[in-house]
Amino acid sequence: MRPEYATPEDFAKWRSHAETLCTVSLRYVIADCRSAAAGLRHSNPIREGYYEDQAFTYADELARRSR
Repeated sequence: MRPEYATPEDFAKWRSHAETLCTVSLRYVIADCRSAAAGLRHSNPIREGYYEDQAFTYADELARRSR
């Protein structure tokens, strides 16, 4: 059974995928993840954190490109 929290494999997959996306797509994924996290607030904090971690990983790629 897959855990509800983000695993090291998830972070590696997200980083790899983020590198392939254009800026517009990165912003879309970040917004989508944050929306999913907000929808889980107060009901499933572990899964909320999963989507926050995912949003942060994609946002990190966006920030890396701005440097």
